[in-house]
Amino acid sequence: MLTHCEQVMRNVCADLGAALREFNGEDDHVHLLVHYPPKLSISTLVNRLKGVSAHYLRKEFAGRINRHIMHGHLWSPSYFAASCGGTPLEVIKEYIKEQKHPGP
Repeated sequence: MLTHCEQVMRNVCADLGAALREFNGEDDHVHLLVHYPPKLSISTLVNRLKGVSAHYLRKEFAGRINRHIMHGHLWSPSYFAASCGGTPLEVIKEYIKEQKHPGP
């Protein structure tokens, strides 16, 4: 499911003129490193990522997704975004890669 989510999010980013540079996930959230144009608001980017991925993940994995976890929503309505300007890209990529990965 995580692999499919990554591909969907890569496609969404590309459609918006952004690039998904790094992706990883845990049982209850995902980590993304996205390079996006200044004209694109972070809220638009996040809303599109969540909306499109929820649509495709529910369609593909309907039997595995428990809709009661978030009161009928796949994603929480909140998100955390931070700028990483000035930090070497490899440091951020390594941080995301080392996040706990859900088991099989």
